[in-house]
Amino acid sequence: MNETNNSWYQHSANWKTQFPQLTENKTVDVCVIGAGITGLTTALNLAEQGLRVCILESEHVGFGASGRSGGQMIFGFAAEQPTIENLVGKNNAKIIWDCGLDGLNLTRSRIEKHKIDCDYVAGQANLALKPRQEKDLRHWQESLEKDYGYQTLEFWDKQKTREEVNSEKYIAGLYDSNSAHLHPLNYTLGLAKAAQEAGVEIFEYSPVTQLKKGNPAVVKTPKGDITASFVVLAGNAYLPELGVGLRNKVMPVGTYICASEPLGEEKCRELITNNYGICDINFVLDYYRCSSDFRMLFGGRVSYSTLEPANLKNTMRKRMIDVFPQLNDVKIDFAWGGYVAITMNRAPHFGRADKNIFFAQGFSGHGIAATGLAGKLMADAITGTADKFDVFGKIPHMSFPGGRMFRTPALVLAMAWFRMKDMLP
Repeated sequence: MNETNNSWYQHSANWKTQFPQLTENKTVDVCVIGAGITGLTTALNLAEQGLRVCILESEHVGFGASGRSGGQMIFGFAAEQPTIENLVGKNNAKIIWDCGLDGLNLTRSRIEKHKIDCDYVAGQANLALKPRQEKDLRHWQESLEKDYGYQTLEFWDKQKTREEVNSEKYIAGLYDSNSAHLHPLNYTLGLAKAAQEAGVEIFEYSPVTQLKKGNPAVVKTPKGDITASFVVLAGNAYLPELGVGLRNKVMPVGTYICASEPLGEEKCRELITNNYGICDINFVLDYYRCSSDFRMLFGGRVSYSTLEPANLKNTMRKRMIDVFPQLNDVKIDFAWGGYVAITMNRAPHFGRADKNIFFAQGFSGHGIAATGLAGKLMADAITGTADKFDVFGKIPHMSFPGGRMFRTPALVLAMAWFRMKDMLP
């Protein structure tokens, strides 16, 4: 897939990066592989502590999910807390939950500290389409309030839901004032600028071809090598095969978004009254929000086969009109897609590939805040405070069944079951 061509985010980007290609050999304290939110926040945190840091990016800053996601900054992780409790126990699950809230606050503090213009808007809601999902939302709120003391949730009944979101599809909602939405590419670009100002060297179009373990480690690219005391692997769905045993732990999954023609502020407020970010709670879900120039940004239609849907604009337009029939005469100006990395259990995968090689991947479509958290925790671990990072490392992660050749067909079959389950009342 061509990640960002015909992306509204590229169209509305604050600036276009022009970082150099690596063409010489360098020695640094830390080499970060990947210039998305994970890599940039890791580098920024380390540079602020006085370390010499460089970033190697195979394409351009924000090429992957960090530069073209749905932009919804949501509490928690793709794996819900009961799942995490089953994986690591209640005490560790509480630490992970608290870290997730730290991720939200870290995102906000970075935006404020570095004056990042990224269309930040507070408020996000998860919506139910059927009675069993309404029960799920009520239970979700009760358990988070009781077990984790999370007090920023508000349950919406059918009338309130219809007042907030002008669609006949939904019967209930769970609103969170602590969550938000933003322009992911402009946020990522803002982090890149902040990192550069802090002294981080960023190299674009510098793909890593080999990682030689050791102390120091050597990271090789076509035109230059980096010798580093520490290496951070932040390529996620795009991490190359570097002999560290990570690629079978995640599956690249295609996700897609369209942007309508400008609707005007009045029309947008008729659709989403208070400009919140919205998603339903199907396994294969729809997610959407209005942009700063009053377009509908509508996402969904995942591809587990890695094949992009034919006629993407029309495919996404049909999904949008299914939710909002009143947009039947509206044109689609942009449609784009790319990969996110999912794990088997949908929990994020953090850890060490060697004593001095750290990684974070598998955010499973829930990465706006979690990626920034990962960067902070990896930076802390490198500088000597690894307790929280190591709690995430306790989450067990299985490889996808079928190996490299057969895991995609196996997942396609599994997802067909989940799509059928979404259709049940």
